[in-house]
Amino acid sequence: MDATGVLWGLCANDSRAAAALAVPFLIPLAIDAHHPHRAAALAVLSGPARARHHGVASREELLLHRNDPRRDAPDTHDDYGYEVTGYPAGWSVAAARAAITTDASALLPILGDSDPTVRVDAAYVLATAGDPDHTIRTAFTNGFAAEGDAMVRAALLLATAEITRAHPHPPTVMWLCERWHDRTEAPEARLAAAVGWLCLTDESAPEELRRIVDTLADDERAHAMESLPWMNAASGTNEPGLLRCRRCMLHPEEPDPEAVFWDSLF
Repeated sequence: MDATGVLWGLCANDSRAAAALAVPFLIPLAIDAHHPHRAAALAVLSGPARARHHGVASREELLLHRNDPRRDAPDTHDDYGYEVTGYPAGWSVAAARAAITTDASALLPILGDSDPTVRVDAAYVLATAGDPDHTIRTAFTNGFAAEGDAMVRAALLLATAEITRAHPHPPTVMWLCERWHDRTEAPEARLAAAVGWLCLTDESAPEELRRIVDTLADDERAHAMESLPWMNAASGTNEPGLLRCRRCMLHPEEPDPEAVFWDSLF
């Protein structure tokens, strides 16, 4: 196995500490346009910077960055629990995010890559960075204004919502509201804006938003949007991420297909 394979193996490792160690070494591969494994490195880069997000699709938890344990009480640990070694897992997540934040200026140009998949993955990575000066959020919104690909537009909206959840900015919440209202916008982008807006506000979902999501979130579009890493991570058994978000956020009374599946086995 070459060095790149070792790094990917670390990122896939059950130990958050081991995965976090790989992040600083994967970043140079991700920003090298000529590296043969660039896209693969970028695709796994932010995994260690997120924890307990697979299968998460609720307004309360989706896109959530918990507190940084380096700044908080030592017994909180971000609610991430502990490594098998007893090491607080939240510290590893914070270390991975810190590495991405440090190299954010080198990662930002990838948002303009010629490959739409690379642009999506770049947005997913940068959404985990610290952004106290709103530099990254501004890059997302500026990129959105110039972006022609519907799926990348959706990715930039979800990335904007994620980084805004970590660094609140009320005008951005209003901007996302305008995006899901916009009938000229691509359906994928309107759905992403609706999901992002729901995660940034405690307001009850307006009837108009419910109609938009219920109309646009059909099976075909939900499966297509699995190409967005946020939606792929939110998915469950026999339920694409978009449909899981719709059910958890707007129709919590509906049965969980995953629970139904497991119940059918016993």
